[in-house]
Amino acid sequence: MENYKGVIIEESLENKEVLRKVKIISTKIEKVIEKHQTPWISQWTLQAVEISKDHAEEVAREISQSLDKKHNWYADYKNDTHHYIIFRGKVFHIDRKSKTQYDEAKKYGISLGIPEYQVDFHPEVEEWER
Repeated sequence: MENYKGVIIEESLENKEVLRKVKIISTKIEKVIEKHQTPWISQWTLQAVEISKDHAEEVAREISQSLDKKHNWYADYKNDTHHYIIFRGKVFHIDRKSKTQYDEAKKYGISLGIPEYQVDFHPEVEEWER
């Protein structure tokens, strides 16, 4: 698979224009519960997206600049070989075989105050239930 797939939480974006540059595959709305640790909003709008390999880097930079300045969020998307993990002002482009690179992204996310269970990037880590 050359294209990247992932999820962008619409409420995490101050500027939603970047959503026009991705293919939205599906939309799921979740009511915010305590576990989400985002009490300033009432729902998460999860946009499952597909991004072409040719635009993945550009879209990652734009998402990084579009994420909420007041709260710490991340977005991510991956293909079979690489994974973009995007925070405000910082983009990790990870070789999916590299535990070290995943550990760096996880450590960075936790340092921002993102709950550890939400930074379940590495393929060996079981994804948290949504």
